[in-house]
Amino acid sequence: MDRLVECVPNFSEGRDQGIVDALIDAVTSTAGVALLDHSMDADHHRSVLTFCGDPDEIIEAAFRVVRIATELIDLRTHVGVHPRIGATDVVPFIPIRGATMQDCVQLAKRLGERVGRELEVPVFLYERAAGRADHVPLEAVRRGGLDGLAFRMESDPGWIPDFGPPRLHQSAGAIAIGARPPLIAYNVNLCTTEVDQARSIARAVRHSNGGLPAVKAIGVALSRRGMVQVAMNLTDYLVTPILTAFQRVKTEAVKRGIEVAGSELIGLVPQAALSQAAAASLQLDRFDSGQVLETRIVEALLDSKKPAHTLSDFLAEVADAKPAPAGGSVAALTGALAASLGIMGARLGGQLDREQRLLELSPRLHRLVQADTEVYAGLMGAYKMPQRHPDRLSAISIALQRATEVPLEIAELSCDVARILHILREGAKPTIHSDLTVGLTIALAAAQAGLVTVRTNTNAQKNHRFIEALQPRIAKATESLDELKSLC
Repeated sequence: MDRLVECVPNFSEGRDQGIVDALIDAVTSTAGVALLDHSMDADHHRSVLTFCGDPDEIIEAAFRVVRIATELIDLRTHVGVHPRIGATDVVPFIPIRGATMQDCVQLAKRLGERVGRELEVPVFLYERAAGRADHVPLEAVRRGGLDGLAFRMESDPGWIPDFGPPRLHQSAGAIAIGARPPLIAYNVNLCTTEVDQARSIARAVRHSNGGLPAVKAIGVALSRRGMVQVAMNLTDYLVTPILTAFQRVKTEAVKRGIEVAGSELIGLVPQAALSQAAAASLQLDRFDSGQVLETRIVEALLDSKKPAHTLSDFLAEVADAKPAPAGGSVAALTGALAASLGIMGARLGGQLDREQRLLELSPRLHRLVQADTEVYAGLMGAYKMPQRHPDRLSAISIALQRATEVPLEIAELSCDVARILHILREGAKPTIHSDLTVGLTIALAAAQAGLVTVRTNTNAQKNHRFIEALQPRIAKATESLDELKSLC
């Protein structure tokens, strides 16, 4: 399977095994989709499914399971401690292999349009798929629960759904669909029944109240277990590792004279996050995730099945008298090379957290080398349609959208690489300072090149709504690049 996407829908049902089984059947009956995990919690009154597959297959499975949830789950009789806005509360798409974040954004939009049209459930796009800045955080969509969302839909033009009717579904509410990086759902249970204490600790821990970066947290009562819980979402485990989150909750609990009963993961977790926690707990020097036996075996097996494609091949393709691969692909490869220089510097400097972050960024940029070639080919195909074809203008607009989103992601990721390289260079030994400077220089060039393509394609785009939706990301990337240039 060349392209792999993960989907992790959350449903407002955690007590009726029959309904959860029906949700699972909807996924497993879809050809080509693998169910990886499922969980249900009676106190949260919530279940989570994790499945993966090819983009076209994953979107079919997602629609099927949303349809079953809409038919079987009635929010009018639902009582649970977890915030929610729908029978299917949230559906995120996560790129795993051979797919980009923008591929997942398009999946979110495709699913949203179908859910709104066929199931008549209002859909709000969130995180990377959001068209409005105030819709990006999931907690903004959920603010005030169903009543709060219904009020905003009625009174604020900025809260018209992206798809579907401008009112809540009678029994299924609404649904948030989006695209995001991997997220870790991690909870710490406390030996007390005082939910106010859990909420106080959650306020101290979460980023929005000045706590740990990339951490969202709430305090909830687990009445069936006779305890309370600090429920967290770690949106970037490289910024705040699992161990850091656990230790902070434990410290806050000790201040209040409360013991920790234990902790739990909901759904799946990246192996790198556990390797990171193990390395920190054991104080391992220069630990490399490649030292994990299973990781090395999988990488070796995957590499043995990949067709050979050398740097010489790529250079020849760029030099050929063809429109692609060209500027975008070269920019993506340049960003990946910069990340690799950073990985080398981080390893030599014992910077495990920054090494792990760059190990994530490098393959994402590498995948965009091919993605840019594919989207450009799609754009050329749209331009070649007959002038009088009724779908020509629409096809060009959609193709231009993809041909803009990919180089924008290249620019964003290259800025992330440059920022890490700048930090690494500050304390680097003289022997690697020049290497990190080279990496920083070409990362900035890759980001600049990506933005050049973005501006070229937005100037050709006739869909002003799309341009308006993309402007905050373009402005943020431009601002980030200018800031990095000023630092260097």
